[in-house]
Order: sequence, then C-alpha cells, then structure tokens
Amino acid sequence: MDVQLTNLQRLPRKKIKQERDEKMTEEHSEDDEDTAFAEFSNPVPWQKIEAEGLDCDYALLFSKEEADRLFKQLEGEVVYATGEESKVQVYGKVYNIPRKQATYGDAGLTYTYSGVTRLACPWTPTLEYIRDAVTKTTGQTFNFVLVNRYKDGQDHIGEHRDDEKELDPLCPIASVSLGAARDFVFKHRDSRGNQSCRQIEPVKLELAHGSLLLMNPPTNTFWYHSLPVRKKVLLPRINLTFRRILLDSKRESKPKPGVS
Repeated sequence: MDVQLTNLQRLPRKKIKQERDEKMTEEHSEDDEDTAFAEFSNPVPWQKIEAEGLDCDYALLFSKEEADRLFKQLEGEVVYATGEESKVQVYGKVYNIPRKQATYGDAGLTYTYSGVTRLACPWTPTLEYIRDAVTKTTGQTFNFVLVNRYKDGQDHIGEHRDDEKELDPLCPIASVSLGAARDFVFKHRDSRGNQSCRQIEPVKLELAHGSLLLMNPPTNTFWYHSLPVRKKVLLPRINLTFRRILLDSKRESKPKPGVS
C-alpha cells in the first residue's frame, strides 16, 4: 500500500493525540482549537498514517531552503564511526554497515543495537537546533539521536524494529530526513518471510527532504521498517532518528506497550 502524502491537514500534534481518545467528541469549539494551537510555537500540517498496529504522523518540518542549510551544516559537523565501530552483528556474524552512522546525545548515554554498544557524542549545534524544532512541533523531548548517512541509493538499511530495551516505550521515535527523497517500507511482523502466517499489505511512503516522521507506539512492536536499495537515487541523504533513552533506574518501572 503506497501512502500518498498530499493534502495534509493542519493539525498540531496535541490535537492528533486527543483524537485517539475515545472520550473525545467529534466536534471541537473554535476556542479549544485556538488553545491547542497556542500550546505549540511551530504547528505544522500533519498526515496520519495508520494500519493494524501501525500509528505514524508525517509532516514537512523544514522548508527547502532551511533543509538545504541544515544538510550542509551537518556535513561539516557530524563525525561518523569508522573501523570496528562501523560494523554490526547479525545472527552471530559481523558485517560492514551499508551506510555511515553516528550517535549523539546527552552526556553518558549509551545505546545498544545489533550486538554493538554506542556511546553518545556531545550534541552539535545543528543537531541541537533540529532536536529543539522537533520538540516544539511534537511536544516530546529526546535525549539521543542516531545519524545515518546514505551516500546514494545503493546505501540502505534492512528490515528491523527500533524496540531496544533502552528506549522509552511510551515515546515516539522522530525521524527527520534531509537530502535525497527515499522510499520507506513498513512490513508487519506476521507477514514476513517463509514463516508468515498472515497476508498483510506493506505500507510504503516516500520521505521527503525536510520531512518528519513520527513512529508512535505500538508501531515498533508489530511493524518492521526498512530503507531499500534504489539504484536510480544518485544523491546523498541524512536521516536523524531522535529517541528517548531511559536511565537504568527507570527501565524496570516503565511497562512496554500492551504489558500491564
């Protein structure tokens, strides 16, 4: 299922959350709408993307001019991993990552995925600026970002879920895209591979230059996502996935979605 990201409805993040509440009536007074808008300094038009167990919101966060500037600044600021830090472990085997990768965030934070633990580098000025723009738009706070740079359409990332134990299960993952537009594909866990037990159509969308995709709970419980190879794409892309990592003292006290 291809998602057409057009005719976006102008709704701030707060109102989208409210509409999920079954107790909310269909009608809103103009005063309520004005109050909701006032709580955000940078409301943007949002596109809702939904399927069984999939809940995402998509918007153009930055204009082309600003996105161009941010991309150029990140090219000069971000230091990507090299050597052993540029490898991942999959089913006991070590592979080179088919893209460049870096981790930034609050002091002392670490993030473990694919058998590798990464220490967060201090925020750069541009990463802080983008993080703060995401916070103003969504009302969510983030203390860590994973940076992926794809040199062209040959660089890619395979099917995976962002469901590591360090992540706050109640916080969405905010994905900011800069550079070449790329296809982004969701696939339900029950419809993957030879052992698939259900026929559920994948959800595919194109992530544009300057866009923001929010993957809300419980999306990463039920859906894998990937950025497949696209040989016709010749330009680079930088993707920033902002996350909220729990401190050790909080991990045991916060349940995962669906667990009481």
